[in-house]
Amino acid sequence: MLVSQFNFELPRELIATAPAKPRDSANLLVVRDQLQDLKVSGLASFFRKGDVIVFNDTKVIPAKLYGKKGGAAVEATLHKQVNGSTWLAFAKPARKLAIGDVFKIADEFYARVLEKNEGEVKLEFNASGDEFFKLLDKYGSPPLPPYIERQGKKPTRTDFDDYQTIYAKNKGAVAAPTAGLHFTENLLNEIAALGVSKEFVTLHVGAGTFLPMKVADTMDHKMHSEYGVITKDVSDRINLAKKNGGRVVAVGTTSLRLLESATGDDGIVRPFIQETDIFITPGYKFKAVDILLTNFHLPESTLFMLVCAFAGMEKMKNAYSHAIHNKYRFYSYGDACLLMRSESY
Repeated sequence: MLVSQFNFELPRELIATAPAKPRDSANLLVVRDQLQDLKVSGLASFFRKGDVIVFNDTKVIPAKLYGKKGGAAVEATLHKQVNGSTWLAFAKPARKLAIGDVFKIADEFYARVLEKNEGEVKLEFNASGDEFFKLLDKYGSPPLPPYIERQGKKPTRTDFDDYQTIYAKNKGAVAAPTAGLHFTENLLNEIAALGVSKEFVTLHVGAGTFLPMKVADTMDHKMHSEYGVITKDVSDRINLAKKNGGRVVAVGTTSLRLLESATGDDGIVRPFIQETDIFITPGYKFKAVDILLTNFHLPESTLFMLVCAFAGMEKMKNAYSHAIHNKYRFYSYGDACLLMRSESY
């Protein structure tokens, strides 16, 4: 399919630069045959006893590093761990770094450039394991999307909390699973009281989620890979819920992509501990997920392609047109939509 088929006009002022407070006060567009405007706080009314809701419990690390190479200021956003002390990162400006250079964040925290490929560099740090993450917590900043600008160019202390789900557990993401940012303890308790089971999977979201597509045809796009985990206990409970007639609700495209990666053509979710580069476009046959909660995505993005595949292209284009007309807020800190797979309701 042509990438241009997924284009639409998005006013820049609708791209959110701060989250709703409280989190569940964000707008919620329910996309079925008829559109319904609600708040995320009303989400529980769409679930029923026996459903299973699946969250991504990855934890965002402070992956943005500000440092110097000699006297030149450089920033690097870590996006994938190669081994204990080595990471791939996007450098800016990359032209100031060469193989063998030292990227110095602080006297006690620095890295040597091992490889360079256009704007991406491979960095070997002077620490690994727990020591590395202690230094990262001390000197790193939350890796906010590139369109969110902060005074002084660095994220605020508030962003450390805002850009993290309340159930984040496993360190490794360099971008938040943003649909999960809408949940509060009250909302989770309300959903649980209905008899909806809550399960956690882990997909460490990479910075590749922000990269624009550089091809004209979706067939030519190479999807970035991300590391995911679904344990046997979790897969067994999801399969049991499905067997008993429960629906699988994915919170976010990251949860959905991981579940679909782990599910066979027989509809059985299997344990999963590996990388996935699944790229979902219209025509894909969904095997695991019945309902998707997700934010509003950018034009010509892989995530907009995914939601078009899930709910139908015309339905999603109409929904997005409605959202833009009604001033819904887009992207990471924006509002949410609830999508039903057509055969699931």
